[in-house]
Amino acid sequence: MSWQLTDDVEAFASTSDDFLRSRPVEHTVFLTLVDTLRRRGLHAYGSGAPIFGRWRTGEGAVEGVLLQTPPHPMMFSRLPAGAVAAALDTLAGRPLSAVNMLVDDAAEFVAGWPAPSATERLRVRLYRLEDLAPPSPPAGRARVAGVADRDLLVRWTSAFHDEIGEVREDGYGPVVDDRLSYGGITLWEVDGAPVSMATRSRPDAGMVRVQQVYTPLSHRGQGYGGAATSAVTREALDLGASDVVLFTDLSNPTSNGLYQRLGYRPVLDRVVMEFAS
Repeated sequence: MSWQLTDDVEAFASTSDDFLRSRPVEHTVFLTLVDTLRRRGLHAYGSGAPIFGRWRTGEGAVEGVLLQTPPHPMMFSRLPAGAVAAALDTLAGRPLSAVNMLVDDAAEFVAGWPAPSATERLRVRLYRLEDLAPPSPPAGRARVAGVADRDLLVRWTSAFHDEIGEVREDGYGPVVDDRLSYGGITLWEVDGAPVSMATRSRPDAGMVRVQQVYTPLSHRGQGYGGAATSAVTREALDLGASDVVLFTDLSNPTSNGLYQRLGYRPVLDRVVMEFAS
């Protein structure tokens, strides 16, 4: 059993695709990242070179993966016994600012990583839709965003990332353009003016992830975010998705309560641990 690292996305995809697609709900982010890197190039998420890894059994089967798109944390799938300890050995000597792992795996990794200290930066919960329970709709209607909305969407996407403390090296235009290309942004508008947005991933292995829900501060508290989320969830179901998922920040009780009222149910928790240099 061993970790094998590579900087070749095609080599990683060819050996890990069956593993990732075997549990598309758990592996939702990995599937989206690999798809994006294959379509848009290795620097789709930043100027740093991505790194990929797979944990193989003695028989050669893949039972765990890691993936990092710098400057973002290194993300690990659920890992079998022995894989965390082996990862510590395999990654020894590499610069590592943060990891994104299942909570139990993160505790073991942090205990063994040679950093002066580690700080919990974010704890998130993955939800999967059970049965959609649309809220009583507020004023307005949903519509799929188009290229005429691009400038607004870039501003809102930037504002969303500012609120969660993330910065993108090359701005958010490429992200918005990609989502517009497949109809992946839904707006809720009132009297013809957008008041909220919700975005979704492309369908992959029967899975669609609701990625960003954003309502400007001046429009919050009116139910627009819930309406936009319900609408984009319905779009995913209409596209044939068998699994619709989303992540929430566990420090935000409002969003966690909202998504459960819409019919989403908890699956697992992940944590981002940041290392002092």
